[in-house]
Amino acid sequence: MRKKCRFCKEHMDEISYKDTSILKGFINERGKILSSRITGVCSFHQRRLSQAIKRAREIALLPYETR
Repeated sequence: MRKKCRFCKEHMDEISYKDTSILKGFINERGKILSSRITGVCSFHQRRLSQAIKRAREIALLPYETR
């Protein structure tokens, strides 16, 4: 059975870079962005999600990597 996009279910168009609790669920323990194949997010929201994660990293809300 195919996964349904979490953001489409909740009718979310904008993914904020400030909401780190949501963004942390889409990066692995090393700090890499998880693919949409693993998370089940549609391509539209995957692009928005990766942009939000990158913005959060720029202003040090999320780490680039962890060791």
